Amino acid sequence: MRIYARFIAPVLACVMTFFATTGLAQAPEDLGLHSGERVSGAAWSGRSSVVAPHGAAATAHPLASRVAVDVLRAGGSAVDAAIAANAMLGLVEPTGCGVGGDLYALVWDPRTQRLYAYVGSGRSPQGLSLRTVQRVARRHGSYPQLPSFGAVTVSVPGAVDGWFALHERFGRAEMASLLAPAIAYAREGAPIPETIAYYWDRNRIRLQTQFDAGRIEELDNARATYWPNGTGPAAGSLFRNPDLASTYEALANGGRAAFYEGEIATRIDTYMRRIGGWLRREDLSAHRGEWVEPLCVDYRDARLCEIGANTQGVTALQIAQLLEGFDLAGMGLHSADSLHVQIEATRLAFADRAQFLGDPAFSGIDLARLIEPGYAAQRRALISMDRAMEPPAPGAQAFTHGDTTYLAVADQDGMMVSLIQSNYRGMGSGLVADGTGFMLQNRGELFSLTPGGANVYAPGKRPFQTIIPAFAFRGDQPWLAYGVMGGDMQPQGHTQILVNLIDYGLDLQAAGDAARYRHGGSAEPTGEAPDGRGTVFLEGGIALATRAELERRGHRLAPADGSFGGFQAVMRDFSHGTWIAATEMRKDGAADGY
Repeated sequence: MRIYARFIAPVLACVMTFFATTGLAQAPEDLGLHSGERVSGAAWSGRSSVVAPHGAAATAHPLASRVAVDVLRAGGSAVDAAIAANAMLGLVEPTGCGVGGDLYALVWDPRTQRLYAYVGSGRSPQGLSLRTVQRVARRHGSYPQLPSFGAVTVSVPGAVDGWFALHERFGRAEMASLLAPAIAYAREGAPIPETIAYYWDRNRIRLQTQFDAGRIEELDNARATYWPNGTGPAAGSLFRNPDLASTYEALANGGRAAFYEGEIATRIDTYMRRIGGWLRREDLSAHRGEWVEPLCVDYRDARLCEIGANTQGVTALQIAQLLEGFDLAGMGLHSADSLHVQIEATRLAFADRAQFLGDPAFSGIDLARLIEPGYAAQRRALISMDRAMEPPAPGAQAFTHGDTTYLAVADQDGMMVSLIQSNYRGMGSGLVADGTGFMLQNRGELFSLTPGGANVYAPGKRPFQTIIPAFAFRGDQPWLAYGVMGGDMQPQGHTQILVNLIDYGLDLQAAGDAARYRHGGSAEPTGEAPDGRGTVFLEGGIALATRAELERRGHRLAPADGSFGGFQAVMRDFSHGTWIAATEMRKDGAADGY
């Protein structure tokens, strides 16, 4: 056995080095040891992209994609289809989203030839003070950070307002018809695939543990809604949620007012008072999302657009600006040089993210200053090719671990929607108001408790947000609606997809299937200090020789931990006039079209 090991180790190392330098698949599983072989496309790609002449959708559940395409076939707009899909995902993927959470969207409107950005981010309760939050955090043992669960983390849900705001501007079908498929499946039973089932049960264990430790005020409603038999739905089983069906019916009949001023608002208020929480009917009725101007930067021959506001979209733009100064194509896909500069660019952008991001209505910070001409060049000069930098400070010029669903839709008129929606950590706070069938988000965990920062907690304030949809143009033409869900993976994932498409010429599905890195341990907007140089998590498709070189340069590496996000995209093929759609092979989703 030792003779065999001495023989095979150098051979395997040589083979993997060859694959690294040629830009082909690199992990043992990509060498055919654990999977079949494709006759076309990238060796590591799990399947081909979907091609459709009229419209397309990519979501995290096949049923949601099918519903979206059905809406498109019936003459609905891409926004109509996105709303229908999001409603379905709230039923079949409560591990990542639901009407108890927030929503952001980018919409390309071919009629006005404009890209619109919508921020559906809820605010903290007006009756909850910083002093009270700090007291609860100490009691729960999380101080100087907020707890992860319970009533103190609940902010106003912005998703429903987002649906109706988007529909008012871009919808064609009746809202009742868009919610009808999800209502029917909620009553009759919807299929749950294996990855969602896995996370569903993990949430059960985690929330029960938090409840037993006294960090969640009430859990019976969540158990009755999501674990009626004591466990989550098994993979391949049907899940029913009649309370959610009733909530959706209230929205279909009463509009957004039913949620923010009517029966649902009353249920939430009554429940929160009963369990000792702080969210009130007045907080709900005061909520309004907002339309904002997207922030955009050039990257090679493309233009990347993100939402600024209180989210980390500007971080993705900063990473792209930093990377534009390097010849990534010449370095080679997944080479040590390419990964090194991408990781270092991420760390620089994350230093600014920790210092400056939060609700600009409170901080007064203009995020556009982070992408001003010349700033990226100054920051880029800090990157050395032979050594990982020490923890970087935020730039002087600029100013004096979540679960999410992302979907993309395009219609026959050329409208494109990039939409992301989330309850934040796992399924949310653990709290389900009586008879509503959805969990309230725990987005408030992302506030800081350190006075003086841009993201410090205050009543009526929006927390720093991780969720960001992305959109890109090629030349002046709308080209790509895409996203990579998953906490701090999102800005890193956005730029990795863009680099894979533009610098390495991968097709859309392969760009998402390619092995990813994720950097963790930078300073955070929630107040955490950097953990040295942080940690770089690498998926298995990165060659051993590349890993060794990254470690030599000072990067601390760790094995894949499953936190590499979830990718969906719809892209315009200008040559053939078709839509190309792709979805995340790491999850249960599907791309579809007609």
